[in-house]
Amino acid sequence: MVSEKPWRSEAILRLVLSVFVTRLLGELIRAAFRFYESGPREKLWVFVALSVGAAMFACTALFVLRKPWELDRFTRSFTALLVCLYVCLTLSAFAQQAAGTRPLGNSTWNTVIAVLSGQGAALFFVWRFLREHQIGWADGFGLRLNWKMAALYGVLVAFAFLPFGWLLQEGSAKLLLHFNVPTELQPAVQAVKNSVTWFDRGAVAVSALLLAPLAEEIGFRGILYPAVKQAGFPRLAFWGVSLVFAAIHGHLATLVPLFLLALALTWVYEQTDNLLAPIAAHAMFNLLNFAKYLIFDVGFGAHG
Repeated sequence: MVSEKPWRSEAILRLVLSVFVTRLLGELIRAAFRFYESGPREKLWVFVALSVGAAMFACTALFVLRKPWELDRFTRSFTALLVCLYVCLTLSAFAQQAAGTRPLGNSTWNTVIAVLSGQGAALFFVWRFLREHQIGWADGFGLRLNWKMAALYGVLVAFAFLPFGWLLQEGSAKLLLHFNVPTELQPAVQAVKNSVTWFDRGAVAVSALLLAPLAEEIGFRGILYPAVKQAGFPRLAFWGVSLVFAAIHGHLATLVPLFLLALALTWVYEQTDNLLAPIAAHAMFNLLNFAKYLIFDVGFGAHG
């Protein structure tokens, strides 16, 4: 059983919002690449003004989120945050429109920017989150607790789930096609498919096999799951957090298999009380999918 954690709800909210803001910054960077590749040059200064304005308000929002909100200044901080987010989202929307909708020519960079602004930034904010709670990584996530056995359990869970995951993904894709719902590859999977150089493959591998498993397991299993469970909602923690994990990947064909994978990852965390178990399972699951895509050009992963 997962041991109790000292996570504060206010700190979790600021962590989630901080990651959301950095994802917005990542979208601005991708928009800048798109504009550089194919954007109309007559709109250059408009795009620059919109992007710089959005980035400034995003950075101001991160500044507001950097420290705990004291009760006596909560209203002021929260109001400032809402204003910054509103202006940032508005300016970002106009900047995205000015950049056009054409995807980046290099899907590897598209994936790397998304992962660094999402999972990469999340790891930094988790470090700050742990400092606020005055607890280390090992103590916060039980990483010293029978770690060899936890890692082994994680690898075994990945191997046991993988064939069922592939069958479920194939069945989901066929069901969607039956109802004339188009299915597309996940961005990270598309990057694997399009990777031709060792640099491309290495960049995608680091994103899928290291950053994504670490950040997603720490965020969902290590922080959100015990927080919701300790709030008195164990079923919501088990089922609800797993559903959110599957949904944030934004891919309909893998929604069901990723949801069941999340349940398995939560189960192995409960059995070991060591977050290394779901991290190992997640990383091995992505590794097997990565290898299968390179060899057979099929498969799916949980790497965003």
